[in-house]
Amino acid sequence: MSPKPNGAKHTHSAPPESASDRARPVVHQRGPEIQPYGTVVNAPIGLNEKVRSHSVDSLNQILADTITIRDLYKKHHWQVTGHTFYQLHLLFDKHHGEQDELVDTIAERIQSLGGVSLAMAHDIAETTKIERPPRGRETVPVQISRLLEAHELILKQARTMAKQATEAGDDGTNDLLVSDVIRTNELQAWFLAEHVVDVPVVKSDTSEDAPASKPESAKAARA
Repeated sequence: MSPKPNGAKHTHSAPPESASDRARPVVHQRGPEIQPYGTVVNAPIGLNEKVRSHSVDSLNQILADTITIRDLYKKHHWQVTGHTFYQLHLLFDKHHGEQDELVDTIAERIQSLGGVSLAMAHDIAETTKIERPPRGRETVPVQISRLLEAHELILKQARTMAKQATEAGDDGTNDLLVSDVIRTNELQAWFLAEHVVDVPVVKSDTSEDAPASKPESAKAARA
């Protein structure tokens, strides 16, 4: 190497980072949102912004109510009591799992439309239309009634929103609402409703108030 000219400054390179420095996580970071809630970004799916924005708003309402009924199922799964405990303990958990799958499907549809899906519990609580239950345990008929009312609320909303999506040309949102949300909630509502039909458990009702029907031949013989 040729010697440095007189007066030239010597530069010193920074010491290399140690392996532990390179592996250290960068924590406590904060920054601005990259997309505010309530907005939609351009999504190349052949739907204009107005249509996508309306569908996102509708789906976020359905998402909030689906998360709420999902959690209501888990609450009742833990707190159910009585002689039907085992059957309902399993049924409530099965329905919870099916609603949890719906939550993911709805949220992903919102994101694919260019929107922002609700996620956090406090946001869900502010948005859902389902009545908040008490913290304590309730009887089985009340638990089932709460769930049936929640199912009906979701179904009414989903049918209206599905029709609106079809009219706007958003077939993907319509398909999700009909094939997933409506069919799942209708089936679960049926399974629940059959548990609160007031029928005899051990013996059929043979009282005078509900006489058993007699064959026509026996009536003719007495005539």
